[in-house]
Amino acid sequence: MIKLKKLSAIALAAVMAASALTGCGSKKDKSTITPTPTDPSVEQPTTVDTSKETSSDTKDDSNSDKSFGLTKKTADGTILQCFSWSFNTIKDSLEDIALAGYSTIQTSPVNACYNGGDSGIDLNGSGKWYYHYQPTDWTIGNYQLGTKEEFKSMCEEADKYGIKVIVDVVPNHTTKSTEALGEGLLNAVGGIDNLYHKKGKDEVSNYKDRGECTHQAVGGLFDVNTENIAFQNYFINYMNECIACGADGFRFDTAKHIGLPDDPVEDSSMPNTFWTNVLSKLDNKDNLFIYGEVLQDGGDRIADYIDTLGAATASSYGYTVRGALQTGNLDVRNLTNYGIGNAKPNIVTWVESHDNYTGDDATYSKITNEDIVLGWTVLAAQKTGTPLFFSRPYNASSDLIWGTFNKIGMSGDYLYKNSAITAANRFRNAMAGEEQNIFNPSDSTSVIFIERGKKGLAIVNASIKPYEFNVETNLADGEYKDRVSGNTYTVKDGKISGTIENKSTIILYNDGYLELAPAAIVKVDDSVTGSYNTDSIEVKLHVENAAEGEYSVDGASPVAYKDNDTITIGAGKKSQETTTLKLTAVNEAGNKTAMTYIFRKQATLTGSIEVTFVKPDSWGDKVYAYVYDETTEAPTVIENAAWPGVEMEHVEGNKYKYTFEKNWEGYEPLIIFNDSNNQSNEAMEPGENVINGKEYTCN
Repeated sequence: MIKLKKLSAIALAAVMAASALTGCGSKKDKSTITPTPTDPSVEQPTTVDTSKETSSDTKDDSNSDKSFGLTKKTADGTILQCFSWSFNTIKDSLEDIALAGYSTIQTSPVNACYNGGDSGIDLNGSGKWYYHYQPTDWTIGNYQLGTKEEFKSMCEEADKYGIKVIVDVVPNHTTKSTEALGEGLLNAVGGIDNLYHKKGKDEVSNYKDRGECTHQAVGGLFDVNTENIAFQNYFINYMNECIACGADGFRFDTAKHIGLPDDPVEDSSMPNTFWTNVLSKLDNKDNLFIYGEVLQDGGDRIADYIDTLGAATASSYGYTVRGALQTGNLDVRNLTNYGIGNAKPNIVTWVESHDNYTGDDATYSKITNEDIVLGWTVLAAQKTGTPLFFSRPYNASSDLIWGTFNKIGMSGDYLYKNSAITAANRFRNAMAGEEQNIFNPSDSTSVIFIERGKKGLAIVNASIKPYEFNVETNLADGEYKDRVSGNTYTVKDGKISGTIENKSTIILYNDGYLELAPAAIVKVDDSVTGSYNTDSIEVKLHVENAAEGEYSVDGASPVAYKDNDTITIGAGKKSQETTTLKLTAVNEAGNKTAMTYIFRKQATLTGSIEVTFVKPDSWGDKVYAYVYDETTEAPTVIENAAWPGVEMEHVEGNKYKYTFEKNWEGYEPLIIFNDSNNQSNEAMEPGENVINGKEYTCN
């Protein structure tokens, strides 16, 4: 049985691939904790001495007419994961991203991908985010994120701000809908029989068995024979095409499912040469930031993947960070144990990943925005690791995992540019190259101090109570302004004292601080959602840190607006048609902000509703319609009946019909057809939108 809230399995399973062939031209220590002598009158730090080896990617904002203090190297700064943002949305948001202090952005996979859900653009529903991760070919551009030309234009714009671009690539597997595979891919590898491992369509059952892990399907997605030299060359061409268009690095999705040189082989004539061959043939290799997604489970070989790729995700450390946030225990012994054994600390860290958010960890319901601010400050303030900020869907909450708009292509929730998040990012940028010293005060593990050399200090309090501190510090004597609250703290005789409020952060530094005007904020009222079932919808607009904003509907000429103005859009649109609303504004320093909203008109489900379904020949003769809606805040799912639903009426041949008895007015129901054993949507996928009079099939 599948419902929206049970989408987690495929979300965790979906970690898919990308590839391309058209031309853009060429663009050729483990941490140790050392106690220090203690003066009983002053709380003493525990020192963490770290070393770090990173990729040498470099790009700064010197080409921009505005300096944002971004780091030249990806490893020294922070990465914004633009989860399901379109290329045009990223391009429009680059000045906001720079103001928020991110030196690098990471796109969703840019490859051609499975076109499911009626080519829909919902993150979940009619159209799904995880189709990004179901490659049909390795060419740049897809129906969800944009064209190759738009990708190239986005990269060129990022260059102007000194922002690096990481592309999420997934060579490990394809969609299982093999009829959708590109002809160019199949021709390049010598036909579909050469594309997959012999057991590439059989699901992995034991992830600690390296043969299974590297040769079999993950989440039902067919495992590519990555040892096939023809495939490797095809994929190398795709990656170099991304580089030619402006990519500065790559995240390898499901990296641990691609064999290392000494892993088991399926065919002795095809050794595990993928990593050696691919990484050695990338253009501009020395200036790329490359890391692999290695979800840790005991059989992951993370140290070897770090050695091979240069860096990897520290997924178990993310679990540690979330646990610390939920318990309020920021014990330095836990938060300096990165869960990678003796491996080099070349890791990408996070509070949560998109898999944690959408999958079985369900962090959307467990980790609050307040938690994210605290956890992000812990990560960003450290030298160890390169923090990745997952941008949750716009206006998401514990009740609305997909937010109030649930649209692929839109910018994520504004938390990514929250003032405390921004302060942590800018602190990290200013502290590049400085060693770290991390400690808890002697009487509390709910508070953590992170010093960077003699330049800066970040303090995080995860307790529900304020905390008064009096500690020794490496900061020079003098006054330091908290870059979050604006309060001033004094260091005298090598000691700093003061109070940190409950569930809050303090960021102290002077050297390297860059005064930037607050970004303008444009948005619709939080009460507005992206779907409506009336002829039109009234939308209240907001603008902050700017005298006025401008709005444009479906590309029309911009119109000025003031805060709290209301406009009406969508009149005359047909059911399922969309309206695009773009808001822009400029702050006092001339920095531009933009936000694009996508509204969809829903059919008004009133009166008699009837749909038909043509079942496959292999199905049984009893066919059911399961109708449900999980978009409301009701404690239980609204449904027409318990699974498998209501039996449909046979019309003729393989055609069945279902007439709705329940009144669904005001709801956004989805429908799944099944015969108790088979169903119209894949396991763990949501149903299709209900459209009166529509004939559905399994395609």
